[in-house]
Amino acid sequence: MGGSMRRGRAAFISVRAARDDDGPQLMRLIGGVFAEYPGCVLDVDGEMPELRAIRSTMPRVGGAFWVAEQDQRVVGCVGYVPTEAGVELKKLYVELFARRGGLASRLCALVEEAARVARAPRIELWSDTRFIPAHRFYEARGYVKTGQTRELFDQSATVEYHFSRDLSGAGVIR
Repeated sequence: MGGSMRRGRAAFISVRAARDDDGPQLMRLIGGVFAEYPGCVLDVDGEMPELRAIRSTMPRVGGAFWVAEQDQRVVGCVGYVPTEAGVELKKLYVELFARRGGLASRLCALVEEAARVARAPRIELWSDTRFIPAHRFYEARGYVKTGQTRELFDQSATVEYHFSRDLSGAGVIR
């Protein structure tokens, strides 16, 4: 099915709690997003082994993880873990055909609501410096680039920007 046809069906994308058997599809999804950027590679065993059992992993660290599905295919994902500062948004990825239709906002809103329920004062995240469209998305939702960076020393030579959103006194999030 072509991209334009699938984009028109974005309303049929459902979101559910992740299961451990989502691992292969999460690896395909995230690997595909990484492949959009030169030099960015997914090393599951070395850098993201939690993808092999995401449902079992996230509750052990106090977090949660969701996937978005269309026709039993995982087309998006997001999660969070608690931190001293509040919560950290983790692994917000959406397949190319499903972007710009509100799915990333739906997924991000899950983390924002979980943060509110937990009375977290802020949400933080780290995003690869190459992921410029993601930075625009986060900034449009009220996340601020803090000026901090970190280098991961991974196979992709990743350098990440730090973003933060203060939730104290926050109103409705778009």
